[in-house]
Amino acid sequence: MPAGMKPLEKFLKKQTTALTRAGGFVGGVADKASGGTGASRRRASLSRVVPFFRETSPESGQAREVFSPDSEDPPSWPSATGTGLVTVPSSANGSGSGSGSGSGGGDIRSPSLSSDEQSSEASLITETSSSGGGGGGTTPLHPDTPDNLTLTLLDSVAGKRYGHCTETLLDDFMLTHPIFLTADRFQQVLLQQGGKGGEAHGERRERGGRGGGREGGTEGETEGGLDGAERKQAVLNVAFRYLDTYRELLQEEGERSNSFPKELYMCAVQELSRCPELVEDVLKLQRWTEILHCPSDEEKESRKKQVRPLFRHFRRIDACLQPREAFRGSDEIFCRVYTPDHSYVTIRSRLSCRVGEILALVREKLQYSEDQPVQPGNLVLVAVTSAGEKAVFRPSDEAVFTTLGVNTHLFACEASELDSLLPLPEEIHWTPGDSKLHDMSAEEVANQLVVFDWELFSCVHEVEFVCYVFHGEQSRWRPLNLELVLQRCSEVQHWVATEILQCQSLPKRVQLLRKFIKIAALCKQQQDLLSFLAVVLGLDNPAVSRLRLTWEGLPGKFRKQFQQFESIADPSRNHKSYRDLITNLRPPLIPFTPLLLKDLTFLHESCKTFHGELVNFEKMHKVAEMVRIIRRYRSSQLAMDTETSPSHLQTKAYVRQLQVIDNQNLLFDMSCKLEPRDT
Repeated sequence: MPAGMKPLEKFLKKQTTALTRAGGFVGGVADKASGGTGASRRRASLSRVVPFFRETSPESGQAREVFSPDSEDPPSWPSATGTGLVTVPSSANGSGSGSGSGSGGGDIRSPSLSSDEQSSEASLITETSSSGGGGGGTTPLHPDTPDNLTLTLLDSVAGKRYGHCTETLLDDFMLTHPIFLTADRFQQVLLQQGGKGGEAHGERRERGGRGGGREGGTEGETEGGLDGAERKQAVLNVAFRYLDTYRELLQEEGERSNSFPKELYMCAVQELSRCPELVEDVLKLQRWTEILHCPSDEEKESRKKQVRPLFRHFRRIDACLQPREAFRGSDEIFCRVYTPDHSYVTIRSRLSCRVGEILALVREKLQYSEDQPVQPGNLVLVAVTSAGEKAVFRPSDEAVFTTLGVNTHLFACEASELDSLLPLPEEIHWTPGDSKLHDMSAEEVANQLVVFDWELFSCVHEVEFVCYVFHGEQSRWRPLNLELVLQRCSEVQHWVATEILQCQSLPKRVQLLRKFIKIAALCKQQQDLLSFLAVVLGLDNPAVSRLRLTWEGLPGKFRKQFQQFESIADPSRNHKSYRDLITNLRPPLIPFTPLLLKDLTFLHESCKTFHGELVNFEKMHKVAEMVRIIRRYRSSQLAMDTETSPSHLQTKAYVRQLQVIDNQNLLFDMSCKLEPRDT
C-alpha cells in the first residue's frame, strides 16, 4: 500500500496493530508472518479502529496527530490504578484528567489530550464529575460486582433508589451488560430474584458494603423497604426491557434463549397466589414466550425474502433490488469457494458457521466434481485479496464471510499449495472504457446511494456497536450488519477511483470529476455522511489526486467546493470540522460509521472496565450515551424512493453492485498510464 495513502483511507482498510498485537486477516490485508493463525487475534474485519500516527502535512511540513490504524505502537495512555472510575475532560481549556501515576489510589482517567483536540473531545464525551455522583444526568452508581449491579438495578426499578435516573440506568445496563456480565449469568440472577422472594434480601444484606464505597446501613435499609411484590414486579420489568432490547438476537438463538422466559414465567405463575397484582405482567410474559418460540407469519415470510448472496462474486440482480433486511447468523447464504486453479464450488452455508463446517461442505462438493481428479486432502480456508495477500483462517473461526474485503475471495487448498494461490485474473487486469455514469444523472445516483446506505445502517442493531469494539471474536452476537456497512464505505471509496482511472478520455474524466463532486454535495445535502465522505476520500486517493491535467480542467467553482469538502474530511483536531457539521444536523441522518467506532474504541482503551472484581459503571454510562447518539440518528424514518421506471431500476442495480478495483498498486499504475510522471 503506497505511503501516500490518506489517513482515513488507511482507516477504512486496516485493523489496528495496537488492538490485535497478533497476526490475522484484516480488511483483506494479511499479516504474512503469522498467516492469521494467532490465538490472541481479535475478530478480523474491514475497519478495526483506533490508534494515532504521525503524518507530515503537505502544506506546512509539520508533523501532526491524525487518526489512523496503521501505528505500530499503541497510544501512550497514562498508567493509572484506583477505584475503577472513569474521568473525562470537563473543560476545553483545562488540562482535563491528566495522567495517573504510580500504583496509588488515583482515578482511572482518560488520556491527556493536546490543546487542539480537547474542545472536540469534550463535545464527544459528555461532562461528568470525577466522583461519578448523581449530578448532570449521570448514572449515580459506584463501582461494584456484576451481580450486585444487577441487584442495584432491581432496587432502582422497584422505585427505592435514584427515581429520576431509573430510565437512564436501565438503558445503560441493557446496552452494556454484555461487556461485564454474560447473558446467561444475567438471566440466572433474574431467575433467582424472581423465585427466591425475601431470601434474596437477606443474602444481599450479608454482602452489604462490598461494592466500592457502599455503606452497609443504607444497603440494609433499602432492602428492608422492598416487599416481595415490588421485587418480583421489578424483576419482570427488567426482564421485559431485556427481551425487548435483544428480541431479534434472542429469536436467532432458539432454545438456548427461549428457556429463560419460560422459566421466569413458571416462577411468576407460582407467585400469583401471594402476589395477585402480578397477573398482567404474567400474561405479558406468556406472550413473550410465544413471540420468541413461534415467530409470526410475517416474520417467517420476511426471512424467506432475505437477500441471500452477500458478495460481489456471486451476483443476482433480482436479489440486489430487494430492500435490505438485517442479517442473522442463522441466515443461509450462497458463496463461491475457489481452488488453486481458479475453478470453484458454490456452497450454501449459514452466515455464522465455523470454518471447519465450510471446509466440510467444500470437501463434499469436490468429491463429486468431475473436474477434481484427486480426492481432496486436509484443506485449509484462505482469504486472498486482489493484491495477492493471504490469510489462513482457523477451523474454529466463525462468521468469516462479512469480514472479507471488497475484492477478497475464499480459497480452499492444502497447506502445501498456499504459496501457489493467486488472485483471480479479473482482479489483476483491468479494461479501459467509458463509465456507465455518463448516462446517469448525479441526482439519481446520489438518491440511490442514500437509500441503500439507509437500508444498511437501519439493519445494524445498536448492540452491534458495543459488541464490535468490546468483544471481538469472543462476542456472543456477531456484528454482521455493522461489518457490511464498513465494507460498503470502503467499496464506495474505491468505486470513485476506479471509475475515474478507467476513463481514457481527458474531457470525460473531467466530466466524471464534476459529477462525483456533485454526487458528494447531494449526499451531504441529504445527510448521508457515509457516502459523502467515502466519495471525498475516493477523490483524495493518491492515484486520483495526482492527475494534474484532470484537476486543472475542473471549473473553479467545483474546485472551491471540493476544497470545502476536504476541510470536512480533515482529521486534525479530532475531526473537529466533521463533528461541528454533524452537531447541527437533525435526524434522520447517516453518520460516518467508522468514526463512531473510533470514538467508542477511544473510550474503551482510555479507561478500565474492571478494577479487580468491580465494574467501572460510569464507563458503561459513557458507552451507552454514545449508543443513544446513534439511536437518535435513526429516530426519524428516511423517506424511501419507490419509483420503478426502467432507468430508475438500472441505476439502482448499478449502485448496489458497484464494480471496483481495490488494489492500490494497480490503481496507481492506471493513474501513471493516464498521466505519466513527466507530464
